[in-house]
Amino acid sequence: MHELAEWLEVDDGDLSWLATHWRVAPGDASSPLHHYSYHARGKRDGRHRLIERPKPLMRFVQHKLLHGLLDRVPPHDAAHGFRRGRSIVSFAAPHADKPLVIRLDLADFFASVTQARVHALFSALGYPVAVARALTALCTNRVPSRLLVSGALKGKFDWTEQQRLRARHLPQGASTSPALANLCAFRLDTRLAALAASLDADYTRYADDLAFSGAARFKRVADRLPVWIAAIALEEGFVVQPRKTRVMARGIRQQLAGVVVNRHPNLARDRFDSLKALLTNCVRHGPASQNRDGRADFRAALAGHVAHAAMLNPSRGAKLQAIFERIDWHRTGSSS
Repeated sequence: MHELAEWLEVDDGDLSWLATHWRVAPGDASSPLHHYSYHARGKRDGRHRLIERPKPLMRFVQHKLLHGLLDRVPPHDAAHGFRRGRSIVSFAAPHADKPLVIRLDLADFFASVTQARVHALFSALGYPVAVARALTALCTNRVPSRLLVSGALKGKFDWTEQQRLRARHLPQGASTSPALANLCAFRLDTRLAALAASLDADYTRYADDLAFSGAARFKRVADRLPVWIAAIALEEGFVVQPRKTRVMARGIRQQLAGVVVNRHPNLARDRFDSLKALLTNCVRHGPASQNRDGRADFRAALAGHVAHAAMLNPSRGAKLQAIFERIDWHRTGSSS
């Protein structure tokens, strides 16, 4: 263990403190010995996502693990989220101009990856039991029970969600979680890719978004395919949310992670129109008047949206960029 501490650039005592997950009782919400802070973020469907933010020392160690270890282990080729050189465009592109596209969503993607699965991964990578146990403790977390039923988090999560969060899992907010989730989903990706290949179809995954597309043979089983996928996912420790499943024929908008794929990967027209209107209002009334969420770096956020649009549709992106460049960022007031 001394060698692990040395590699992580912490002393033995700090490693022991970070990796000893029986030090604090799970119900003790107020202990300063917990390595994470918590806040709930609302989703569009009215539910909440728990952000588990590691404290500085834990964050430092996790960054070291991510860049020194996890980034060197390749996930399945079907995985496009959280990977250098991959994006929502590479995720959506294989499904462009297909007669039928099916999109499914996995519930609580990070929280579904348990301590046991993370430990099994580190063991499979060849680490001794003690090291695999320490690495697992550094990359997983359990939320104090009392925190989930009192204070700011009270009423935000149903019983099933609470059970996932009370058990050790990949915390959403840790830099190691996306890479570990991809690696722990390797068997899921392997089985779903094989299922797609047997139907002359394509399969890709972007985090918790699953996408399948194909033609005649694929269309013949379209009504049964979501059930097969859900069964495979359940066997691999994940749960498909049926209400978010979308079966999209060519005659309707086929959209994956915000990318329209009916003919080629493209920016949705309504998304272009709303972004254009936002930029235009920034020009007319000043950017402060449009920063309704109080973002610390509104300029960078808008620039990111424009760059995303340009990546999907260079022509539309150029129009948005031209408006963006007319914004007076020194203007603080609002005028009509």
